[in-house]
Amino acid sequence: MDINLSQAIETLQDLVNDLVEVLPSLVVAIIVFVFYLYAARWIRTIVSGVAGRSGRPENVGLVLGRLTQSFVVLLGFLTASVIVFPNFSPAQVLQLLGISSVAIGFAFRDILTNFLAGIILLWTEPFRIGDQIVAGDYEGTVEYIQTRATMIQTYDGRRVVIPNGILFTSSVIVNTAFPVRRIEYDVGIGYGDDIGVAKRLIVDAIAIIPGILDDPAPDVIVVGLAEYTVMLRVRWWIGSPRQWDALDTRDQVLIAIKEVLLENGIDLSFPTYQVLFHDQTEETDGDRRRQREGWPAGKADAPRPRREVSSK
Repeated sequence: MDINLSQAIETLQDLVNDLVEVLPSLVVAIIVFVFYLYAARWIRTIVSGVAGRSGRPENVGLVLGRLTQSFVVLLGFLTASVIVFPNFSPAQVLQLLGISSVAIGFAFRDILTNFLAGIILLWTEPFRIGDQIVAGDYEGTVEYIQTRATMIQTYDGRRVVIPNGILFTSSVIVNTAFPVRRIEYDVGIGYGDDIGVAKRLIVDAIAIIPGILDDPAPDVIVVGLAEYTVMLRVRWWIGSPRQWDALDTRDQVLIAIKEVLLENGIDLSFPTYQVLFHDQTEETDGDRRRQREGWPAGKADAPRPRREVSSK
């Protein structure tokens, strides 16, 4: 069987002719796109430098620089496409994006939410890199703030990646937002102890601990009258708000409180219970009129509770 290759050869020749025809435009498009790539890097450096000199954190400058670079690269791609394909126009791309924007919005809703939240967090700066924050069940030091998520290092050496949308819509505690921080701890003393003496002993004991500020001065207030103890709240301020300093001063404060209260006879109350056992060897065992739980039987009957007399 004879194979007719004339049509295939003609098609291949047309492709080669089209390639030769478009080759100058393709070379120009590549040159233009490479120019945009270098320009994007240069503009990224400028934007990062300007953001840094404006007092913004370094991470903000890096993110803004990357966004600007991505925009310039996209612009270069569209320009190169127009050079290669004259019938192509950026308006067609925008029209296509407008038609499919609803579908794209639903498909990338979470990504766009985290992206916008990241931009707002970087610009408003509720916390910065190096701050110690509490976000939900996680607490640690902020490592990176990206456009999609924020990374924190927990105090036990683990990394937690939190989407920016969660940080933007939820409450976040920034422990290092201010130069000083107040720590507090509740201590219970006995009802028979002098509250004024206990408060004075505690304040004098913790005031000399290194790291505790004199202004504001430490204090002790009564916060509750529990079943078995008078609850005192000890409050003191430290000059460094970081977690390690808070734990270190708490350790020294608790040791000092225990030692000073015990040395001066102040009772550190704890719950006590009295358990009464019925002596089944008594002669009155089984006689509920004579039986007294936990106590020796007396000669008289066990007292009965008074009945309330209803008034008519």
